[in-house]
Order: sequence, then C-alpha cells, then structure tokens
Amino acid sequence: MLHRYDAIVLGAGAAGLMAAASAGQRGKRVLLVDHNTEAGRKILISGGGRCNFTNLHTAPDRYLSDNPHFAKSALSRYTPRDFIDLVDRYGIAWHEKTLGQLFCDGSARQIVALLLEECARGQVALAFGDPVTDVDHADSLYRVTVAGTVHSAPVLVIATGGPSIPKLGATSFAYDLARRFGLAIVQPRPALVPFTLGEDEALFRELSGVSTEVEVRWNKAGFREAALFTHRGLSGPAMLQISSYWQHRTPIHVDFVPDAAAGWLLEAKRSAPRQALRRTLGEHLPERLSDALLAKLGMAGELARQGDKALRHAENVLRRWPFTPNGTEGFAKAEVTAGGIAAAGLSSQTMEARKVPGLYAIGEAVDVTGWLGGYNFQWAWASGAAAGRAIP
Repeated sequence: MLHRYDAIVLGAGAAGLMAAASAGQRGKRVLLVDHNTEAGRKILISGGGRCNFTNLHTAPDRYLSDNPHFAKSALSRYTPRDFIDLVDRYGIAWHEKTLGQLFCDGSARQIVALLLEECARGQVALAFGDPVTDVDHADSLYRVTVAGTVHSAPVLVIATGGPSIPKLGATSFAYDLARRFGLAIVQPRPALVPFTLGEDEALFRELSGVSTEVEVRWNKAGFREAALFTHRGLSGPAMLQISSYWQHRTPIHVDFVPDAAAGWLLEAKRSAPRQALRRTLGEHLPERLSDALLAKLGMAGELARQGDKALRHAENVLRRWPFTPNGTEGFAKAEVTAGGIAAAGLSSQTMEARKVPGLYAIGEAVDVTGWLGGYNFQWAWASGAAAGRAIP
C-alpha cells in the first residue's frame, strides 16, 4: 500500500521539525520520519538541558561554509526575533546568559514540545522509531520505505544532521543519501570539539579541571572566552570555538593574560621588586596554571632577580603561547559537524537541490556551521523555515 504526501521530511531534529511544521501549517500533507523513538534528541541535551535556542547576535559571518554567502538569505528571513516570538507565544520563560545566548528558564523539553505542537497544528504525520530501509525516485516521486510501508511524495527533505554525537543515533545517512542523488559533499569533520594534547604537553594535561579566561587564535580567527584543561587536552568555550577553524598539525596560540597592559611584568618589577614572580602571575591566573607556565618558562624567584629581557620574553610568550594539538576528541564529543552537503548545489532561497527537483537539504546536514552559543539552532530554524515555506 502506497501512502501519498506532499512532502516527506527525514529527521525530527530542530531543522526537520521546523520544516515539517512550516509546510504543514501551509496546508501541505507532510510525513516526518525519524529512526529515534522521540523527536529532538539533540535539543534535549543542549545547553545543559535548558536549550540555548538562539543567539541575539546572529549574523552570517558567524557561520563557516565553503560558500560563505549561502546562509545570508535564510538567516535574514527567519531571525532570532521570529523564534523568540514563537517561544513567547507558548509562554516559555527564557533568559539571556552571556554573549547573546538565550536559554529556557526551565527545560529543553519545552522547546521540543513547542515544535511538536506546531507540527500537530499543521497535521503533520509522524513515523518515529523505525529506520528508513529504502529511498528511491521515479516518475517525479520519492519513495521512502519505513517498517515495510512505502510512503511517496514529490518532495523529500534531508534533515538527518551529521555524525556528531553518535550515541544519540547520529549517522552519516544524510551524506549517503545526498551522494545517491549526485550532490557533492564537503569533507565532514568534528566541530565545536575538545582538543587532545600529546605526551610532550603532559604538564598541561595534569591541570585537569583548571579553567581561565583566555583569548585563543588560529590564523585570523580568534575568540575570548573560558578555556578548560582536561585529562586529555583543552576544552571550554574558547577551545570549542577555535576547533571549528583549526587544521591538523597546526598550532593555536593562547593569550593567557588578555587584560594585562603592555609591559605589565616590567611595571610589576619596578613597583614590587621583592614580590615572587609566581605571585605576580597568580594575580591573573589560577595558581596551578601559573606554576605550570613558569615551569615551562624556566623562571622562578623574586621579580628583582629576573632580567628585563627575560620578563619581556615571558610576557610575549604568555600572550602567544603555542599549543599544537595532536587531534580532537572526534565526532563522539563534537557538538556539531562541519562540512556536509555542499551549499553550492542548493538554492539559498529554498534549500532545494539545483539539479534534483524536489530534493531539499537543511540544518546540520548542510555545509553551514555556526559558532557555539545558539547559532546552530538559529540555522536549523532558518533553513527549516526556508524549505517549509518553499515546498510547492
């Protein structure tokens, strides 16, 4: 028996839910499919369970893509204010944390419930808990087999995300399907992911649990946020942010004293020459970290015992301390996937494949990756809405 719809959306994450709801509320008959038994599993764990659902500072330059202009259209047509208005209509309390990041006061489940209710208002049919076993295309119809039942529609939306956090059921299904229809893939890689350090940096791995605000740079990209030392390497918001830009076997540079004025160590020597160097550095950094940095620099004792040249050198190194990670913690710990279905093959207005009529790709499945802090959810809402509004 063939079940017919106007559109089939594969993936009930943030983007898929938004696309299905948007199309359904336009009177389209929509089927939303997911192999998980519940919708929005990534939404549920985001923001420590409170869902960092958007960012007030959303702008196209805060997204990475091989096609850097691609995200502009969708982001301009569905803004953070649009999603905030939706959240407000459902009476969900929220707050701004830092850097424009908006979180639910309560639970991320409120956002999932909102999206499912929006789907219900559009009479979206749900098929959860069974994998897709076959997808084919003939006679201008896409046929999707789920649990032995064949569903057909002239429109198929790929919203199954990338392979980050596989324990939630994430796979590379989107890429496999896209390739079948001739779409190009930008090499996927883990993004917003902790770094690992090699044995030569064992001293820093021993600082596990120590956190401090830094400015980290890789090439022209830079972020000022907290860094966290772990038993495997480097994490915290600053490191997650720069990881999206980083390329293997290249160094990142960390400014451990971003608030210190130029020449601060020489000034400290003049004003308090008898003060221990470790105490001076400890005014800016956690004690364990300052001790480790001084050990690496080979410096100890009172400021008066340090030559001006040595203090200038120490300041320069502290402002641009090099780390060369030996890798990252991979897709298992990556918050998102960079790369994916090439944006060049999609319409930035509708998310439809240029050469494959009726095939759309949205959300994390596409080569558009936002900064940490609600940007990736805003891309999900915006790209989902763009597709949902365009489905004929």
